[in-house]
Amino acid sequence: MASVTREYTLQATMLGYFGPDGKRNPVLQANKGDMVRIQIVNGENMTHDIALEKMGLKSKTLAQKGDTTSIVFKADQSDTYFCSIPGHRAAGMVGKFEIVEGAINTEVVIAGFIPKKNNKALNLGFENGTTNDWTATGDAFTDALISQDPSPVHENDQRINMSGKYFITSGGTKNYKRTGTLSSVPFTVTHPFAAFKVSGGALQDTRVELVRTDNNEVFFQITGSGRATLQPVVVDLSDLQNKEIFIRLVDNETGISQIPYIGDDKFAHINFDDFQFYSTRPNFPNELKQTDIIILPPLDPIVHSGLSGTEAAKSMTTQQGFSVKLAAAEPDVIRPISFTIDARGRLWVVEAHTYPIRAAEGKGKDRILIFEDTNGDGSLDKRIVFTEGLNLISAIEVGMGGVWLGSAPHLLFIPIDKSGDKPAGPPQILLDGWGYEDTHEMLNNFRWGPDGWLYGTHGVFTHSNVGKPGAPDSERTKLNAGVWRFHPTTKKFELFAEGTSNPWGIDFNDYGHPFITVCVIPHMFHVIQGARYHRQAGKHFNPYTYDDIKQSGDHVHWIGDRGPHAGNFRSNSKGGGHAHAGAMIYLGSENWPKEYRNHIFMNNIHGSRVNLDLPNRKGSGYLVSHGEDFLLTNDTWSQWLNFRYDGSGSVFAIDWYDKNQCHSPNPDVHQKTMGRIFKISHETDKWVQVDLTKASDMELVNYQLHPNEWYVRNARVILQERGGNKKVHKALKKILNENPDVTRQLRALWTLHVTKGLTEKDLLPLLSHQNEYMRSWAVQLLSEDNNASDAALTRFAELAKTDNSALVRLYLSSAIQRTAPEKRWPTLEALLQRTEDKDDHNLPLMLWYAFEPTVPTDINRAVELAMKAKVPQVLPFTIQRVAALNNAESVKTLQSLQQRLEKMEHSDQNHEVQALIKKVLEPK
Repeated sequence: MASVTREYTLQATMLGYFGPDGKRNPVLQANKGDMVRIQIVNGENMTHDIALEKMGLKSKTLAQKGDTTSIVFKADQSDTYFCSIPGHRAAGMVGKFEIVEGAINTEVVIAGFIPKKNNKALNLGFENGTTNDWTATGDAFTDALISQDPSPVHENDQRINMSGKYFITSGGTKNYKRTGTLSSVPFTVTHPFAAFKVSGGALQDTRVELVRTDNNEVFFQITGSGRATLQPVVVDLSDLQNKEIFIRLVDNETGISQIPYIGDDKFAHINFDDFQFYSTRPNFPNELKQTDIIILPPLDPIVHSGLSGTEAAKSMTTQQGFSVKLAAAEPDVIRPISFTIDARGRLWVVEAHTYPIRAAEGKGKDRILIFEDTNGDGSLDKRIVFTEGLNLISAIEVGMGGVWLGSAPHLLFIPIDKSGDKPAGPPQILLDGWGYEDTHEMLNNFRWGPDGWLYGTHGVFTHSNVGKPGAPDSERTKLNAGVWRFHPTTKKFELFAEGTSNPWGIDFNDYGHPFITVCVIPHMFHVIQGARYHRQAGKHFNPYTYDDIKQSGDHVHWIGDRGPHAGNFRSNSKGGGHAHAGAMIYLGSENWPKEYRNHIFMNNIHGSRVNLDLPNRKGSGYLVSHGEDFLLTNDTWSQWLNFRYDGSGSVFAIDWYDKNQCHSPNPDVHQKTMGRIFKISHETDKWVQVDLTKASDMELVNYQLHPNEWYVRNARVILQERGGNKKVHKALKKILNENPDVTRQLRALWTLHVTKGLTEKDLLPLLSHQNEYMRSWAVQLLSEDNNASDAALTRFAELAKTDNSALVRLYLSSAIQRTAPEKRWPTLEALLQRTEDKDDHNLPLMLWYAFEPTVPTDINRAVELAMKAKVPQVLPFTIQRVAALNNAESVKTLQSLQQRLEKMEHSDQNHEVQALIKKVLEPK
């Protein structure tokens, strides 16, 4: 390789790439033909890399602070450099690389003038080694004059870049917890421009202010950019000629972290140097502009911490008509990590004493408690220990004769005896291979789906290879982030949808559509079977995915663009922060205000509140908007992990009460003696005592019409366990065929399905049902066994051509993924011609996921179909997939396609496709 003729070094952080002079995402320039090296140094303990968009180059990934890597290339075109780690480019890690002609010179800055007062030069650059001409309040600027670079109060690798011998600082690494101000003497504006240097916190309360003396108006202010290197700032003073002004440095930030074991904010300070006037506007190559800075507001005022359970309940702020009662607290419940409510209205709660490290075999300390309110006063006054000695339990559900537990590396089942409150035998291992490298991202949040499967979620940094005990790899399923399901009678396990980050909550709406809430990345996903979603990290298991579906929400709950972590504890106006736990779609009491029904509740841990999101149908899926927060705990220790509503419509919430708000593998970081259960009620709620296990079959059928979904779901699970009969099926079919409410028809359909009361003969006519929800569910159930009949596939192809519902077409794109590739063609050919779906949120990629496996089976047919497809992504993705086959037939097919395109009418799309073919055909 030729020697490097031009070299750049950048520091990589979530704030962006920074040059040695502090410039954020600097424009990197070279002459055509130069050999260029761009080296990056990791500025923090996060993963970063650098990539070039057009050239397709990417460096290795850095993980530790101080690590370096680089890319080397010949400069032949302008390009964009960026960090390829998911979410980092969006957070601001992106800049330009430009090809220029001629010499690449550093700009020359004109000379400035030091402001004077009474014909004496003022000490606004601190070059006399004192703070004369300045007045301080507070202690932030005590001993603040520094004459070393690197500075003794900053980290050793942080160059300050001051002018001359001195600069002023309010903190740095050592003193940033001090607060106060430093104000200069007033002086007259004698020139139209001024400039000064600033660095430090990109925080609203660490700033430089320029103030008019006559009326005390702050006419200009700027913060640091979140770094130590001083950069020049230019101010236009043309409207203030001959007016008196003064400079005020403000530091009202302490930098104290809300998370005990995470270091405080070392940039919660302000650095300042070298104020001068200029006759004309100076041009600094590393000028800091306000548009370069993402400023975070002050810390959210959360007033309480470390309260007793009773005090915690009293301190919460609820919406009008609601109240919170302490239902149970330590020592009766400690470290509640998961819970459910059974068909008798009792709470089954897991105490996670083993977390965060799995104990040696037989040494687990986790246990399951059963709580019950026996008199309706809101207190869980009856408590039974169901079993103990369990290990690293992360999830629980009851039904189908027992208790289902997440206990990585196992999925466990404990049968329940006839009394309903004791084990009928030891735990049974149903599945193994569940990972627990990261013990807050294991299998979690079990919930029965309307289709009779047990659903759960799983985090991205734990890697599982799930199968029956003793099964070989060929019979196992790999997963990290995503939603999975397990059938309680067939014992079949499958990955339902892949991607996201650390989902810790799943629930279903009135139409049986699942939603999950996640952390770190945007938080809200409508889950579609077979979908692949935006990932926090890692790659999809299918290397031909090429793109994934983004969140369904139109918002995030943190402020600013510096990544989700930066907004924690400063995002009151947006919803509180990035960490979400629990998901509850409220379908309880019909007397609750209507604005809560079918909407999604989730706890925002860093925001100390319960967020409410509002799903609305759009296209094939949902657009989810932010509603008014449902409840404020006003307590930094509150950590609600899940919610469930009961037969009265009231909601129970478990609280892992802890001053530490983030997972740590260190057991000593987490509290070991606290925990709460709260009951949230509306003024219309009326306590009920009911035992659905004693209901007759027909009573359980009638419960499918109940306005409170708690009755519906529990009754369905009991009927599923009993197995159904002709009488049950006849009554359910009456609801299915005669009830005017489609949600009740769906309930009947699902219950018929789980009790084996449906045949293909019943389902095929539903493909012509007037309602899109019924048609779409008929599609799903006909494909449930991954073996849709020829008759069903014929009808699918007809629907693909004629159905006017994007939802039905979405279910077809999902169902066809569960069909042998050679049988997919007719349905796909029709779906890919639907122009109205080209901009849909879900369908273009869902269609690709269904289409991709067909490409290797008949590449010529695939290319022909891709050429006709109205969904624009399909053709370029197909070209990449054909190229990946890397054989003589694939090369010949692409060469033939290129020749065809050259003869066709010119267009931007045609040009892009030809460029792509040229690229994939280049020798590797």
